[in-house]
Amino acid sequence: MKIGKLFSIIFLLVSSCVFTFVVQASEEESGSNIRPRLSTDEVENQIVMDREANPLYESKLLPPIHEWKNGVAEQTGFNWSLDYTALFMRANNSPGEDEAASGMVRFFGYWDLVNRGEANKGSLNWKIENRHAYSDVPPSALGFESGYVGLLSPTFNDNQTELTNLYWKQYFGEGKWAAVAGFLDPTDFIDVYLLASPWTGFNNFVFSTGSAAMDLPSNAALGLAAGGMVFEKVYIQAGIADANSDPAQPFDGFDSVASDSDFFKWFEIGFTPGQDKLYFDNVHLTLWHVDERLNGTPDGWGVNASWQQWIADKWLPFVRAGYTEDSGSLLEKSLTAGIGYQPVPMRGVIGLGFNWGKPNQTSFAEADDQYTTELFWRYQLTKEVAVTPSVQYIKDPALNEEEDSLWVFGIRARIAL
Repeated sequence: MKIGKLFSIIFLLVSSCVFTFVVQASEEESGSNIRPRLSTDEVENQIVMDREANPLYESKLLPPIHEWKNGVAEQTGFNWSLDYTALFMRANNSPGEDEAASGMVRFFGYWDLVNRGEANKGSLNWKIENRHAYSDVPPSALGFESGYVGLLSPTFNDNQTELTNLYWKQYFGEGKWAAVAGFLDPTDFIDVYLLASPWTGFNNFVFSTGSAAMDLPSNAALGLAAGGMVFEKVYIQAGIADANSDPAQPFDGFDSVASDSDFFKWFEIGFTPGQDKLYFDNVHLTLWHVDERLNGTPDGWGVNASWQQWIADKWLPFVRAGYTEDSGSLLEKSLTAGIGYQPVPMRGVIGLGFNWGKPNQTSFAEADDQYTTELFWRYQLTKEVAVTPSVQYIKDPALNEEEDSLWVFGIRARIAL
């Protein structure tokens, strides 16, 4: 309870300065419009990255569609995208199911409705998804089927149609600040680093937001937050979101917030060489707390740390760690190190990561430590099509006493219009 009150006080103090989520909004060195401190999955960033893709081949069929979309965006401020991503995984030495496959179609975008074309623009942002399994179990469940305490791929499930985002974003301070409020995906804002996306980066959750040692709410969490650059090389952010969110019934969040008041809260402080390098070069510390939820999951708190540095426009070494006290996180201790390599700008990336994790004893009493390695190579074949083969190696899967190792092979394909 003391930790919860402390986080509430911190949030109220910060939010008294700015009333909703705020992030640094300067452009990175290459001139890209990607907004720092927002993840690559955030709708505006994803659309920008797809436009700037540098593929191996230029398709002949779809450029007229891209030109039409860009023309509509210039005239009306309406930016949209439609993509489909499929993932197949196979695990050896699994005591349960050893294969899993699923797909996901997403319609997302942002509509600049205020001050279009200006630094202090305001936009409506949305993302609607349908996630469906092709197999008896989806990839998100294959980890536990194999005796692994974790998610081999967190987003590829069988949740069917759901809302991920619906929020207003307003830039101000000549575009140096931004504010959002509404139905949020907290992973778009908290503990961000470049390879966290399960669509374009690592598959395994230990290499994503929170390093599997953060008890995150579901998508479409009704919430708000605050933060921004406070000194030349220092930024802060804080936030609060509904801990009982349900993306299949998002508008129930109003009743949940009013009646139950179970919240996920976070505060983050980070350091960067300069505003223009914030997205690529930063070290940050994140503190979080979550209340006890309606489903009986206990309250808890934790701390996460992250460091990444962009070197010679090709290399991205990173080190990340997390610690959890109680709550419902998968791991209570997590330590990750790895590197990303971009052979050709915006044509793909090779990622290699190593993780040591101690399962959360609140949920997995007496479970032993696990060791996870993942190697992937995402390659942009055309502007619309990317493929990502991957391999994961699990040492000592905590729930599989019969085997001391587990191999997981995967192939992911994404088509974006």
